Amino acid sequence: MLIDQYYKESDGKVSFTKLQGSDFAKKVADDFNPLHDTNAKRFCVPGDLLFSVILSKYGISKHMEFTFSGMVTEEVNLILPEDSPSLDIVGDNEKEYLSIQRSGEVSTSADLINSVTLSYVAFSGHTFPHVLVPLMEDKGMMINPARPMVMYQSMLIELNHFDLTDIKLQLDEQKTSFEVNGKRGKICLAFNLMADNTIVGRGEKHMLASGLKPFEKDAMDTVILDYDQWKKNYFS
Repeated sequence: MLIDQYYKESDGKVSFTKLQGSDFAKKVADDFNPLHDTNAKRFCVPGDLLFSVILSKYGISKHMEFTFSGMVTEEVNLILPEDSPSLDIVGDNEKEYLSIQRSGEVSTSADLINSVTLSYVAFSGHTFPHVLVPLMEDKGMMINPARPMVMYQSMLIELNHFDLTDIKLQLDEQKTSFEVNGKRGKICLAFNLMADNTIVGRGEKHMLASGLKPFEKDAMDTVILDYDQWKKNYFS
C-alpha cells in the first residue's frame, strides 16, 4: 500500500513517529496545518493518515463513518481490533481515539483503496485556504491567526459500486456549510466521488473551529501568505 512508510506496526498495534505524521501531511495530503509539524507543542497525527491506515487494514466498505475522539500523538500505540462492522480504535493507554461504522460490501482491492485514499487526502488537504477561507469570509468570522484551531471531528464516505480505478473528489458547494455559534464553528465539507465525469459516491468531512474572531481580510491574507511560505520553505 502507498502509505506503508508512514506508520509502524508490531504485535497488532500501529504507531506513528512525528516525522511520519508530518511527512504524510505534507508529501501526500499537501496539508500544512501547524498541528502536524514535528516541533508543534500540540502535535497530532493527521486524521487523514488514520483514515488511510484503516482502509489499508480492513478494506473499503460501501458505507463508512469515522468519528475522531482523541488526538493521536507519537507516544500512542493503537490496537487493531478484530474485523467487524463496528471498529473501536483504542490505544494501549485504554483511551479511544477513533470509531468506525461500516456497512455493505467490502473491497480489499489495492488499486481501489489507493485511489480513494489519494483522492480523499488530496481533497482534504486543500480545504485551506481554497474552501475554508471563502466560507469564513461569507460568515464574517475567521480563525485566530495567533492560534489557528481547526479540528477533525468526523467523516463519512459512500460508494455506489467498486468497479472503479480512477476516482476524483469534487466539492458539493450546495451541501457545504459553516455554522457559527459565538467563537466556535461547525464546518461541513460535502463532496461527490467522480469517475469518468459521473457521480459514483458521496461523502462529508466535519470539523470544529474554535477561537473564532471577526473576519479581517488583511489578517487572513497574511495567514495565507505565511501558509504558502511554509510550503515553499518545506519543498525548497
